[in-house]
Amino acid sequence: MATRTHAEILRRWQLLSPYLNECQRSLWAAAEAETIGYGGSALLSKVTCLSTQAIGRQRVKLRQTDTAPAGSLFGFRRLGRVGRKLAEEKDPDLLWTLDRLLSDEVAGDPMTRQRWVRSSIRNLSQRLREQGHQAGHGTVARLLRKLGYSLQVNKKKQAGAEHPERDQQFRYIAALKAQFLRDGNPVVSIDTKKKELIGNYRREGKTWRQKPIETESYFAGYAKCVAVPFGIYDVGKNVGFVTVGTSANTAEFAVNSLVDWWRPHGRLAYPGARHVLVLADGGGGNGYNLRTWKNDLQNELCDRFKLTITLSHYPPGCSKWNPIEYRLFSHISMNWAGRPLLNLDMMLAFIRVR
Repeated sequence: MATRTHAEILRRWQLLSPYLNECQRSLWAAAEAETIGYGGSALLSKVTCLSTQAIGRQRVKLRQTDTAPAGSLFGFRRLGRVGRKLAEEKDPDLLWTLDRLLSDEVAGDPMTRQRWVRSSIRNLSQRLREQGHQAGHGTVARLLRKLGYSLQVNKKKQAGAEHPERDQQFRYIAALKAQFLRDGNPVVSIDTKKKELIGNYRREGKTWRQKPIETESYFAGYAKCVAVPFGIYDVGKNVGFVTVGTSANTAEFAVNSLVDWWRPHGRLAYPGARHVLVLADGGGGNGYNLRTWKNDLQNELCDRFKLTITLSHYPPGCSKWNPIEYRLFSHISMNWAGRPLLNLDMMLAFIRVR
């Protein structure tokens, strides 16, 4: 009889053990041993390789709960939170303040939804304390994860040489932006997106389909044209505008795009506004050292529409902190990912998709 009992228990153990965690295995062994009675712990210890002490402790626990209703102890959790309250529970404005700090700290990849934060968690913790919010660097890290950020490994993307006044430059731009928005004046972020070949050319990305799209070999000279998308992102209204040209990324093209935005859209959205803040990269058709860009801006926009324009350039290598990169261009890139831009109409259709 003992041999039969041993074999039956061994068979049940072989069938059940792959589905049980450590706690469940010891509980099962204790239940079997309690059913056998005297000598049960030793027998189950031989079968399961669990110590008799562990099985004995679980047998005591089973005796204490043998009158509990079925399923009442499964997944038992303590009601409510024990220990100290979370920092955001004691300070309801903490999460909102951190999110507001991150609005000027966030950069993004114009081709994806990926974002990252410029400052370290200790720096953010110090700035929160300066505003009267007690939050250590561990709390800041937890809140960042709550907001969707996480630690990422480095990628081989050079962000330009460091400059001792880099942080001061970002703070100045953030202060300007806050002042203009507070006064109800337009703040626009501008940039030229990557040039695109129009034709049946392979594009990075994937699409759901039964078989892949066949594209032409990459010979730029065979393209119908080269499209140059120039974007304008209205920070205050959270609205984007894109002008697609087929010439080149010139200062004249950039200024004409701004004029085409202000005439039908800008002055209607901001009636009576006489001051405009323009956020731009340091290079391209709207480069910081390009006199043609500034001269055309003065003649075609300022003098023509009686506007005072404050032009603020991001430091070299910091274009990804320009809001248009991750607020507008990233969505456009995802819209046409993996799809050839056969003609300009198709390109414009992808740009208009929300």
